[in-house]
Amino acid sequence: MSKHEERLQKVIAQSGLTSRRKAEQLILDGKVKVNNKTVTEMGIKVTSDDKVEVDGVPLEKEEPVYYLLYKPRGVISSVKDDKGRKVVTDFLPGVSERVFPVGRLDYDTSGILLLTNDGEFANHLMHPSKEVNKVYVAKVKGIPHKKELLKLRKGVISDNEKLKAVYVNMLSSDKEKKTSIIELTLHEGKNRQVRRMLEAIGFPVMKLKREQYSFLTLQGLNAGEYRSLTPKEVNQLRNTSTKL
Repeated sequence: MSKHEERLQKVIAQSGLTSRRKAEQLILDGKVKVNNKTVTEMGIKVTSDDKVEVDGVPLEKEEPVYYLLYKPRGVISSVKDDKGRKVVTDFLPGVSERVFPVGRLDYDTSGILLLTNDGEFANHLMHPSKEVNKVYVAKVKGIPHKKELLKLRKGVISDNEKLKAVYVNMLSSDKEKKTSIIELTLHEGKNRQVRRMLEAIGFPVMKLKREQYSFLTLQGLNAGEYRSLTPKEVNQLRNTSTKL
């Protein structure tokens, strides 16, 4: 009976080292060896008998793990930081696997962040075609009119890039303090997107939190706490995002 073959970039992604897209770049950059030979072509397939090395380090497959973190403000969405600032993996002390964040949240933004060592899963969720709902709640300076909020759904231009929300709703406003609480649902995850969009219509963000990712919420967690996703939640994320 022949051994099951899988594409090299998929095997690298499944090891928890990185996403499939980045694994492809590692191959193109000549940083991957199969059975002591450098591979730079796409489409190579390997089996469990093949010895795969990335940057000279043998690939070890970990069991896939999936976590939901309530990221606090003032934390980097990364596994390390050159400036010595706190990173999201600092809040997962009991996790021994090499997990990484699925997408990112800005340094000053709190809320839901998923972490995993399953590169395929992460790549799947982050792919623009999946259109996963991400719900943010922003406290802003000023009180926008409905017409101004409508601009966010039609799309605004920031740094020559069109940014748009799927859904926008004003939750409350304080006329004395001249502030508002606005809820936005996005499918995209561009850099500082919510802040840039609200600044583009003249309402700078004072505080920002991601309250929902697909069907997942922060229920039961305080800032800095995390929990494992259940097998049902993992399957639901896979299936939900496929249908979107």
